[in-house]
Parts: sequence; C-alpha cells; structure tokens
Amino acid sequence: MKICRYDDGKFGLVDRHSVRDVTAITAILPQFRYPFPRHDLFVAALPELRAPLEEAAPASSPIPLSQVSLLSPIANPGKIIAAPVNYRRHLEEVRGDPALHHQNAIHEIRRAGLFLKAPSSVIGASERIAIRHLERRTDHEIELAVVIGEACDNVDRADALSYVAGYCIGLDITVRGPEERSLRKSIDTYTVLGPWLTTADSIADPANLGLSLEVNGEIRQHANTRDLIMGISELIEFASQFYVLQPGDVILTGTPDGVGPIRPGDVSRATIQDLGEMTVEVVARESRAASLFERVRS
Repeated sequence: MKICRYDDGKFGLVDRHSVRDVTAITAILPQFRYPFPRHDLFVAALPELRAPLEEAAPASSPIPLSQVSLLSPIANPGKIIAAPVNYRRHLEEVRGDPALHHQNAIHEIRRAGLFLKAPSSVIGASERIAIRHLERRTDHEIELAVVIGEACDNVDRADALSYVAGYCIGLDITVRGPEERSLRKSIDTYTVLGPWLTTADSIADPANLGLSLEVNGEIRQHANTRDLIMGISELIEFASQFYVLQPGDVILTGTPDGVGPIRPGDVSRATIQDLGEMTVEVVARESRAASLFERVRS
C-alpha cells in the first residue's frame, strides 16, 4: 500500500500514476484537545485504518499524480533521527575531503552515534528546497527513511522490523561547515520525505534496495541498502536505547558516497527501488544571518 498526503492535507492511495482521495476515513481518528500527543495520529492508527482505506479508494475517482502537490507523507514526526556516515565508501569520502569534514573528527557510526534533525525541516516532494547561506556549500544526500509505526523502547534487533510502519525516500540536505550536524541539517526545507509512504508489508527486503540521485540529469549517488554499515534493524535497536520511539518518528539511515553541491535552479531526482521517485527543485532563500559567517571568519 502506498499512502500519500497532497494539496491542502488530503490523504490518498497511490495506484501507479494516479491517486484516489481517501481523506474521509480520517474522521475515525481519535480526537484530542490541548495538549496534543507527540506522535503522528495517522501512522499510529494505520493498522486499524487499512481496511477502511482499501474500501474507500474504489469510490474515489483517480486523479493523475501530475495534477497534485505532494506533501510529506508524515504530517507530524515527533523525531527525525539520522545516521551519520553509515556507508563505508561515504565514510572514506568524508575523511578524505576537507570540504566535507571541516577539521571535524569523523568517526565510524558506532562511535559517532546518531543525531537529531528538527521536524520543522520536513517538506514533501512537490515543495522546494530553499537554500540559505548561499556563500557556503550545500550538499544533497539521498537516504532510505524508515517510519516507526508503534511505540517501542529498548528493542531487540531481531524484533525491530515489526515496529516499522513503512518506508519512503529521504533527502538530508546539508550546509557544510564546522558546526554540529543538527544545526547545519535542521534548516527549514532541509529534510525532504516522499513521494509517499510505502507500507512495510509491500517491501520484501528493505536491506536490499537500490537507490540513486541525479542532479540536472547527472547521476551523483548510486548504491544499495545492503551496503549500510549499521543495518535497519540495528539502527532501530540503537536508537531505542536512547529514545522511546513513537509512531511517525523517522530514522534516516545514512547516505552513500557521491554527495555533492546543489545550487538555486538545480533539479534533483531521487529514486529508491520499490518506493518510487521524486523530483525536487532547489531555490534560494536569503537570510539576514548569512553575513554572520563572514563576520566569524574575519
């Protein structure tokens, strides 16, 4: 099952090149008053929603995907948990290029640990990456995004995949510099999720998915999730030792080698086997804080 969010927050089931509106089923979601829960209500209820979704879809007329604006399939991720340098060749790439490491110590992931990105950085496939700090290098990073479906804590890796609701493509956009990763990667629009959520039962082997990214038609990154240093189950186990994972939390599993700069006017096309593809435009967003870095260097 492929579930998307589109236009003004509608929900749809994706069938090849079209989407069927199933927004009406959200009426059965539990209602809350302030303070609201810190997880995604739709993802939490997905097991109970599957039958209503499948029943509602045939009653809706198909809409071509080309006519809708795709939002992030996860409306309210409580946490974006990211895995740094989790492909061996990318680890070597970063260590060998001063433009990537900026004299920061680059450790293998089991020593470096994980880091968090701000949920406010999330956009969908039809939205645009708005680059701040144009005087600095900003890079693309394609990643498999794992969406947690059920609250879990101190998970054993043997059981880890049972807590996964589904998968989507992730773009972890990064402004290069000496600061902590969470600062440089949490800028608004710097986490792209999409084009839709593919439920876990639709993916036979998430540890064997090809992924690639093009910029303006040029292939920049190409790899397979079997090349991950710390696999999906181990990442869930590791993250759950530090956080209670909640429905809608997203784990970005790391990017392969081939990272490179993007600039306003570029168009990136990200593809992951069995999850689809998304094309995302890059624009400029001026920031009054941009001159701060010049003042610091001077």
